[in-house]
Amino acid sequence: MKVETYNLKSGDSGNIVLNDTAFNLSWNNDLVHQSLTAHRANTRQKLAHTKGTSEVSGGGRKPWRQKGTGRARHGTIRSPLWHGGGITFGPTIEKKYGKKLNKKMKCKALFIVLSKKLEEGEVKIVESLGLEETKTKAAQNVINNLSKTIKDIKKETMLFVPASQNKNFQKASHNIKNVYAIRPQSLNIYDCLSCKYIIFDKESIREMEKHFSIK
Repeated sequence: MKVETYNLKSGDSGNIVLNDTAFNLSWNNDLVHQSLTAHRANTRQKLAHTKGTSEVSGGGRKPWRQKGTGRARHGTIRSPLWHGGGITFGPTIEKKYGKKLNKKMKCKALFIVLSKKLEEGEVKIVESLGLEETKTKAAQNVINNLSKTIKDIKKETMLFVPASQNKNFQKASHNIKNVYAIRPQSLNIYDCLSCKYIIFDKESIREMEKHFSIK
């Protein structure tokens, strides 16, 4: 399929032929939800951790003798029954939250989202996102030119996908609010759904096709 491209410097427009495998798929709600859930589970940080019976301090000896005291028998103050003892079934860093997802399903879910956003006019392609210097001002100028060149684009969260050789843009845009940049090889469903617009350059489209083995 043929899509319009934009030159941010001259304001001229051209065309690029996109692969139907990545940009012309019908919506599949179940697959997108499954892929997004798996992505969030696999990137979840393990922060919460409670100490079990073997991890709390103390309890080196039996609190009192087994019989004759009139009290209930106890073997250690580390028991969950005691204040300050181990926690039963608490969250631990050993717990695995990850979910397995077939690679083909993961790629197809990403392409479904790209197809939907392209259909709704939220995927834009520019000639180049290359910068000569790593400065925030230079990246901001690119964003300003983007708003001037593409009239229907609004001030929303933007995900830029520059080519791997254009490393300056990714560094320069780091401090700009609601602007994110990612390598084409690192493109994922979560970032695509989190941002309103996705802006590719011509070279990054080809790199993405090569990385995901799109034929």
